[in-house]
Parts: sequence; C-alpha cells; structure tokens
Amino acid sequence: MWLLAASLLASCASTKEVHRKEAFQSGTPFSAKINRPSKVVCWSVKRAFLAQGYMLDRSTAEAATLTGVKEFQTDDDTNVTLRLQTSCADNNDGTSTVYATAMREVNQVQAEKQHRSFGIGWATITVPAGSARVLRPLKRETVNDPEFYQRFYGLIAKLAEEDVRAAR
Repeated sequence: MWLLAASLLASCASTKEVHRKEAFQSGTPFSAKINRPSKVVCWSVKRAFLAQGYMLDRSTAEAATLTGVKEFQTDDDTNVTLRLQTSCADNNDGTSTVYATAMREVNQVQAEKQHRSFGIGWATITVPAGSARVLRPLKRETVNDPEFYQRFYGLIAKLAEEDVRAAR
C-alpha cells in the first residue's frame, strides 16, 4: 500500500516538474504574421500542405484549421509520422496570422515474445510460442525547430503572393 502511494506521489511530482518548465513566451516559432488577407493566406496554407505531399486529415467548410500528415520510412524497421496542425486568423488589418504546431512520432518494428497458456483453473502452464514483429512507438515530441516553421511560413507567404499577383 505504501509503495503504491509513494509511486503516485512520485508521478505527480514529475508531472508538476514538466509543467513548471513550461514557459509561455511570445517569441516562439509557432506563429507567423503574413501580410495578406486571411482568405488568401488560409488557401495558401492548404496549397502548401498539398504541394509538399501532406495528406489532409479533414477538409471542412471552415478552412481556418487544417491538419496535414506525412509519413516517412527511414529504413525497413522505422516509420516517422509528421503531423502538422495549423490555424489561420484574420488580423482585421489586411494581414493574417498562421499558427502551426508539428508533432513527430517515431515507430519501430520490434520483436514481441508470444506465449500460449494451457490448462484449467490453477493448473495452467504458460510456454513460449515464438515471436511476432510489431510496430511500437519509440518517441513522440513537438517539433521545436524554428527553421522548420520558417520554411513552412515562407512557402505560405510565397504562395499567397502568387495568388495576389495572379488576381491582378
């Protein structure tokens, strides 16, 4: 009983430690102001996803929030999923702000031991029965690389500029 209570307290302490380290700052890579109206910018976000090979999770009439997913297989046993969620906001001054957050998940094929159980009630015997290869998550993390986001915002700005020039 004491061991259970101690482990619960330890897990709460580690969770609080993570939250204590979270510093809310204004200068993060998760948003960019683009000098074009939201109608043009939000359409450019969708075009940027599609032009880079992202599959859109769901396309709705509300184009302000989009999520794109891209899969990479770095070797025969490793799969990386990149999920990028964006929101587009009109600043009511002819500019827009794009908010973006990417999450990277790395999965790897690993051997998992298989067992078989035989018996009735308390007289049960468990024996090894080989192994199977299964895909298991190794790491999930928010992408914090400012250059990643700057490349994305740069493409959006370029596509928005192309749209404005084409409309003239």
